[in-house]
Amino acid sequence: MTGTCVNIAGVSLKNPVMTASGTFGSGMEYGEFFDLSALGAVVTKGVASVPWQGNPTPRICETASGMLNAIGLQNPGIDVFVRRDLPFLQKYDTRIIVNVCGHSVEEYLEVVERLADENVDMLEINISCPNVKEGGIAFGTDPRAIESITKAVKAKAKQPVIMKLSPNVTDIREAAKAAESGGADALSLINTLTGMKIDIERGTFALANRTGGLSGPAIRPVAVRMVYEASHAVKIPVIGMGGIASAEDALEFLMAGARAVSVGTANFHDPCISVKIADGIEKFLERKGIRDVNEIVGCAGNGGLYGTV
Repeated sequence: MTGTCVNIAGVSLKNPVMTASGTFGSGMEYGEFFDLSALGAVVTKGVASVPWQGNPTPRICETASGMLNAIGLQNPGIDVFVRRDLPFLQKYDTRIIVNVCGHSVEEYLEVVERLADENVDMLEINISCPNVKEGGIAFGTDPRAIESITKAVKAKAKQPVIMKLSPNVTDIREAAKAAESGGADALSLINTLTGMKIDIERGTFALANRTGGLSGPAIRPVAVRMVYEASHAVKIPVIGMGGIASAEDALEFLMAGARAVSVGTANFHDPCISVKIADGIEKFLERKGIRDVNEIVGCAGNGGLYGTV
């Protein structure tokens, strides 16, 4: 029998497939299409200490092989999440990972402390948020800020902490090492790449925010490269994401060094894609005669599938 169970920071997942924050809400809509228990984990949309309205519209546009979004992390806040969303997720046999966002260290910590006694398996800290106390520069672009906020979160968190890294840096390895130095239990990457689109008919920006986060298949080769670099720079587990739309895509990330994967933009055009990817990984392992999915993690940099490449 093929084994698809993976372990992230002491938390066992039945398979290595989870959802990417911001693309799955808290699973309520998707629960109408398939049993969420089929997933290794559900990663929620970002949760802040108070409701966030997000950016003005238009805030989504399509691009070649992807999309740009400038949603601005719109969310109803921690009170609504705990009262409404968390009880829904707890009905399923899947791990719950809450994505936490904030504009200051204090805002992050307020959510982390509120979740300390809740039935949540892990926290994913979105450090692509703008740090209002440092002129709006994202926490995740400065290694010193990454280490500092990681330490602060770890001091308060009762659950394992995943730091979600931004790709908008010069060297992802330095960002990964900074998070590990701060005490992170795991990393997830990549978040979206900053991009822009011009509406030539109107001669202005397609997004009201001017720039947005690029996601989808267009970013996958960049994401695979960064996952490879990060996973070889640290000893903690890495969760890979960025343009995954098939089991083949997910397998690339695992072979690059990711212990698990998150599926994002693909959810918008196929709400069942995550469970299809989990099934596809299992079928691949069976076809190759591989008994444990962990055997392929990082194999691309370690002699190939059978150690002969």
